[in-house]
Amino acid sequence: MSKYDLCKGDAERGMAQFEEMMRQQLESSMHSELEKLLDTTTGPEKEVSRKDFEGFSNLFHRFLQVKGPSVEWIKIRRPPEDSIQPYDKIAARGLPNNVAESLNKLVVVKLNGGLGTSMGCKGPKSLISVRNENTFLDLTVQQIEHLNKTYNTDVPLVLMNSFNTDEDTKKILQKYKHHRVKIHTFNQSRYPRINKESLLPVATDLSMKGPNAEAWYPPGHGDIYASFYNSGLLDQLIAQGREYIFVSNIDNLGATVDLHILRQLVSQPNGKRCEFIMEVTDKTRADVKGGTLIQYDGKLRLLEIAQVPKAHVDEFKSVSKFKIFNTNNLWISLAAIKRLQEQSMMDMEIIVNPKTLDGGLNIIQLETAVGAAIKSFDNALGINVPRSRFLPVKTTSDLLLVMSNLYSLDAGSLTMSPKREFPTTPHVKLGCSFTKVQEYLTRFESIPDMLELDHLTVSGDVTFGKNVSLKGTVIIIANHGDRIDIPAGSMLENKIVSGNLRIMDH
Repeated sequence: MSKYDLCKGDAERGMAQFEEMMRQQLESSMHSELEKLLDTTTGPEKEVSRKDFEGFSNLFHRFLQVKGPSVEWIKIRRPPEDSIQPYDKIAARGLPNNVAESLNKLVVVKLNGGLGTSMGCKGPKSLISVRNENTFLDLTVQQIEHLNKTYNTDVPLVLMNSFNTDEDTKKILQKYKHHRVKIHTFNQSRYPRINKESLLPVATDLSMKGPNAEAWYPPGHGDIYASFYNSGLLDQLIAQGREYIFVSNIDNLGATVDLHILRQLVSQPNGKRCEFIMEVTDKTRADVKGGTLIQYDGKLRLLEIAQVPKAHVDEFKSVSKFKIFNTNNLWISLAAIKRLQEQSMMDMEIIVNPKTLDGGLNIIQLETAVGAAIKSFDNALGINVPRSRFLPVKTTSDLLLVMSNLYSLDAGSLTMSPKREFPTTPHVKLGCSFTKVQEYLTRFESIPDMLELDHLTVSGDVTFGKNVSLKGTVIIIANHGDRIDIPAGSMLENKIVSGNLRIMDH
């Protein structure tokens, strides 16, 4: 070995020792800061925060250890054929032998931590009206109540709230007292936001008011495993004979209980029990950023765009190579969650989410995603479901679709109208004048007939009269300072409307 190699080896060892020392220093400083925060309160709040901080400290420790990308692109493989089953094949097996018995093993969990701020609403997103004055939460309760009445079962609903949504949600739950659904709630953790420069918490105490109002965040839906377990609700449900949870985002109106998928779970022989099913669906151009399933180190794994090396982002977005994406409709074994939590074996990649607070301070949030844990479970499976099971309402453009005659509402479930000739939904793009729900509602005297619509783009100050019908491709653009009123009873088919169009009352 040459003198150069020896020197190089010494330098690398020295650098590694220095990095390790810096990591230890940062962890020690973080530990001290968290203890200081805990000392600012007493009683039950202190104990809850201590548990939260344990989870945060583990995440922070892993964050400091991470070097380089979490996946090596060269090791990525397509999942084996039988690891992603087509839904038709699952459905062909028919319903469970005893539907009621199978349903009584199930718990429906809705991720209810989000606010409606992106749509200009205050409070929990689940309380926004989406169809006939029904909110997301109303529709969810109606769906489960219908199941319980139809099959004489007792499927409970569990809401994972965040500190942002808990109080308002609990107030509203009173209205469901006489519905045939037992509703439980638990709170996901509250983690401290970290100053991007110092890597220390920005909070000065545990309060959520004044300067600390922006100091905290709910750490993504991957926190469900720890917070569900810590709440005691997991053990309570297992003791009642529950075996699986069906988890989905509360704003996904397509995520209803599917009896065929439930049969797939409960009919497996004990030794081969599937502990985790992820519903995936075919990618379209609109879904290129969605996480996808890959085979990695012999296990099914969720690959998110944030983990993809820059040089391969275009390849990741390719609809031909990565054909499916995660709907975040997940079916998970309760006993497996308990086992993995107790053995500290739940493995999820860290998502580093950079943000800028109102005062201009750059911070980072450490988060995890619920689907990323798929690699920790035994006999995990993907099921390629119809697009109808993925109907998220993230924007008013989505809201327009679900409020229209494209869908009919029955017992809380939306189904595509049989009068629609194509199974796909139209592509709708509403401009910034429609972003806030309240403003959006004032721009439609009634929701247009959209049964034969392929594409709609609306930009600028545009309003729609009653009984408007839209067909084919319709583009309506009011330039700055102009206004377009689409008259009542209009039928627009393959039309571009621009300029100024005012209908005056007289």
